[in-house]
Parts: sequence; structure tokens; C-alpha cells
Amino acid sequence: RARAVILATGGGGRLFRVTSNSWECTGDGLWLALRAGAELIDMEMVQFHPTGMVWPPGVRGLLVTEGVRGEGGILRNRDGERFMSRYDPARMELSSRDVVARAIYAEVQAGRGGPHGGVYLDISHRGKEYILRKLPGMRNQFLSLADVDITQQAMEVAPTCHYMMGGVKVEPDSCETAIPGLFAVGEVAGGVHGANRLGGNSLADLLVFGCRAGRHAALYAENSAPRTVDEATVEQEIARVMEPPARSTGENPYMLHRELQALMTDHAGIIRHGKSLLEGLEQLRAISDRARACAAPGGPHFNPGWHMVFDLESLLGLAEAVLLSALAREESRGAHTRHDYPEERRDLALINYHTTLLGDALVVTPGAAYPMADELQQLVPEWAETPSR
Repeated sequence: RARAVILATGGGGRLFRVTSNSWECTGDGLWLALRAGAELIDMEMVQFHPTGMVWPPGVRGLLVTEGVRGEGGILRNRDGERFMSRYDPARMELSSRDVVARAIYAEVQAGRGGPHGGVYLDISHRGKEYILRKLPGMRNQFLSLADVDITQQAMEVAPTCHYMMGGVKVEPDSCETAIPGLFAVGEVAGGVHGANRLGGNSLADLLVFGCRAGRHAALYAENSAPRTVDEATVEQEIARVMEPPARSTGENPYMLHRELQALMTDHAGIIRHGKSLLEGLEQLRAISDRARACAAPGGPHFNPGWHMVFDLESLLGLAEAVLLSALAREESRGAHTRHDYPEERRDLALINYHTTLLGDALVVTPGAAYPMADELQQLVPEWAETPSR
């Protein structure tokens, strides 16, 4: 019955096997908005932070700050080679996230990775006193969680799913979606960070657009009437939600989630290919069919499996949006790398891919990017010269 609603639910990093995201980042806000009639954009743009912990399993994916590389950390493969000279000899370890993540992935795929599927990040040459002054948190993190003293030892790290640049399409001035009275801000909203978010920009995103969303939602609420609710629809949804704990047998949602994470990691991870994306879609639809019979026996009290059933519903919808959008963008740009289309296409520079829900089917279509303000075009003149289609 709310006059205005602001979605601030974060992204869906739990789509992937290795992620820095918390357990509740299951794309619920994205799926809610899509089901309600809003659009998603840029769902192919999933950022993998190049350095996450890989061992022990309980902390796999936990972020290793870029400050380690910023303070002089060196990346080496298992042969001791400083391999970034092959991928970006000018910037080396200070290259952009997508370049470093792809470099690490390539080294591991070539058989030059460490025992747990990563590479080595070494800051020990900077000396203990310097590390304790500049990186005390990282030293404590590795010492307490992995029994590694980074003042003396190298860390094993690997890319981890970190941030979704795609999200709900909003108007930049108000953060309002295509649905009047529905607003979105933060990682659940798309379009703010383009194809490759810079570190730290999420804070500016939240401060600037959080303020705009709050102001415009308040104005909307002041000038609109309470919404009416169809009680029959509410009762129908309650009955649907109560089905899983009432089932005595059925698919385990946790096992299906594990299968989904493996699928997305293998078919829509750091390096993608059209054939593999199509195979991923076929496997995804099989998992989605099985998910309709998920069970969470044990009743509605203290039953996390019951929650997982609906987290999985959101993740499955989100996974299809990512796969379809990645298939549609036949180029490599920012965080999106297609092995079969390795170059950027100039004619796609100002194209966003939009995802809508038509009936029960997700549809992805190209659309012109939101026009850049005149004062910004003066700062980036080549942007104005890029043809849009």
C-alpha cells in the first residue's frame, strides 16, 4: 500500500561459485522489479575483482584490497614469474580490474596457478614495519583466517565476483524506474558505472543517488494517494509461498543453488563464448524446471531452506538475464569479455542491452544509451563522435 518504494537491495553476486558478496546478495530486488514491469540494463556487465582469498574454503572469495597492489604488491605465478608484464607492461599490477582478473584467470588456465587455483600476491619485500603501518587489516585477515603472515609470505589470490554494473533501469535525476513510485539506488540500479566500475565509486553512487532517490520518493509520496491492494492476489501469493515447507519430498534448494553457481562460473564467468553461453542457457532451463518442485520440509519456523527456495527463484531469473545479455553483446567491453568477439565494436559503444519480462519469457533488446550532458561531452569529445544505432 506504500505510496513510494525505494529498492536498495544490492546485487546478485551469489550467482557465482567464488564471490566477495554476502550470503543475502541473491538479486531479489532485481527480480522483484522485473516481475513488476521494470526494465533491467547492462546485465552482461559483471565485475570480477582480481584478488580474493582462495584458501581455506570457508573464506574463499573474501576480498583482498587493491591497496596491496597499490602499496607495491607483486603478482607471480607458481614459477615465480611476474606475469603482468605479458598483459599490461606499462601499468603492471596497477592495471584495471578487468585486465588483472583476466591475466590471473589466464595464468591459472595455462597451468601456472597455485595449489588452490590462484596466483601469488607478494608484499613482503616492503618490510614488516611498512606493512603493519599501511595494511594492518590485510595482515590480520590472512593471519587469523589463513595462517599466512603477509609480512613474510605471499598470499594466494584469485578473481572473485564482486559487483554487478547492470541493474534496474532508472532515470538519473530521480532514480525512478519505469513504474511510477518505484525507485532504485545502489548496486540494484544499473547504468551508473558503465561497463567497469572503478574502485570506491559505489560510495559516491550511494551518496549522490541515495539523496536523489530519497528526495524524489518523498515528493512522489506527498503527491499521490495510497495504493489499493487486491486481497485475492495476496491470498494467492501466500498460498504459493507456503507450498515448499508443506512438501515432504522434492528438490533441495541448496543443491540446486550449488549447481547454478557452477553453471554460471563455467559459462558466464570472466571469459565467455557464444557456444558456451547457449549451453549455459540450456542447462539453466533444466535447473529452473527442477526448481519448481523445491521442498523445504520442517514447517515455517527457523527454516532457512524455505528462504533459499525464493532466493533461488530470484537467482535463476537473474542468471537468465546475464546469459541472454552476454549472448546479445557480440564484442568485448569492460568487464564483459567474449572469446569469440575479442574486440570492442565502435557501433556498440552507446548501446545498452535492456531486459524485460514478457509473460514468462525474458527478452533482451538493444537501446540507445542515455545522452551525456553537454558539459561532460566537452570533457570527453570523442564520446560525442561515437555513432549510436
